[in-house]
Amino acid sequence: MKIGYFLSTEEYTPAELLDQARAAERAGFEALWISDHYHPWIDAQGQSPFVWSMLGALSQVCRLPVTTAVTCPTVRIHPAVLAQAAATTSVLHSGRFVLGVGSGEALNEHILGGAWPQAGVRLEMLEEAVEVMRRLWRGGFVNHHGRHYQVEHARIYTLPEAPPPIYVSAFGPKAVDLAARIGDGFVNTMPDADLVRRFRDNGGGDKPCQAGFKAAYAPTVEEGMRLAYERWPTEAIPGELLQVLPSPRHFEQAATLVDPEAMREAFVCGSDADAHLAKIDAYAKAGFDEVYVANTGPNWSGLLDLYQREVLPRLR
Repeated sequence: MKIGYFLSTEEYTPAELLDQARAAERAGFEALWISDHYHPWIDAQGQSPFVWSMLGALSQVCRLPVTTAVTCPTVRIHPAVLAQAAATTSVLHSGRFVLGVGSGEALNEHILGGAWPQAGVRLEMLEEAVEVMRRLWRGGFVNHHGRHYQVEHARIYTLPEAPPPIYVSAFGPKAVDLAARIGDGFVNTMPDADLVRRFRDNGGGDKPCQAGFKAAYAPTVEEGMRLAYERWPTEAIPGELLQVLPSPRHFEQAATLVDPEAMREAFVCGSDADAHLAKIDAYAKAGFDEVYVANTGPNWSGLLDLYQREVLPRLR
């Protein structure tokens, strides 16, 4: 299994994210995830740099493969523009870039004032957006007149040697089926063997399956739980609220319903290497090929040291 580090743009400044990327490479991590948000989930997280600026900067500070986890190519940015951004990013990273995409959340996508589509429409938009991007990556001028997008006489001149792979994030059966049909890989955050099996059985075959989880490194489990609850209570919000709430303020209101004890299940808290190994093993048993760990709170260097000293050597 490939072990990567998840750069949380919601919580760290651009300079901190670059420091983490350098340190993750030195620690022996094999790849990076990076989130793409316009807003953080709650104000306590405090950051939200533009992911495409960060990806350009990352190409200059480390050589690890990087995946967006995930970009929504449907509402906030037109897929023709994202196709150009992804092509340039792939060139900068010498082909070590994966475009992870998903159907998005109102939190980030509502900002231009349009209506937030229903889930089925969002999946339609995602499929058409992927089609538009792949056509543009083939070179030449493209005209597209679809149900959701128009492209007129557009050509991307700066192209990588091979198109970026597109991995599709999915959490429900319809989305997993779409990922299996159009994706070059699958992205999720739950160690759910049924979803992996559905992806593989419905067309995904042996394509890569990526997953990620969150940790809160701290001297004690209790301190880790405190950090997790302070910064990421949203990890324990159930159902479809994550897709439909429009602002950090609304997520803060919903988070008041979350029991702080829920952080014990949602995060790996504290500094026990065995707890990290057990979490990684759960994803391995579910059938994932790659797993990415994110830290929350100020102690990210402690987490990277833990992985360098105890976790990664034992996995290998």
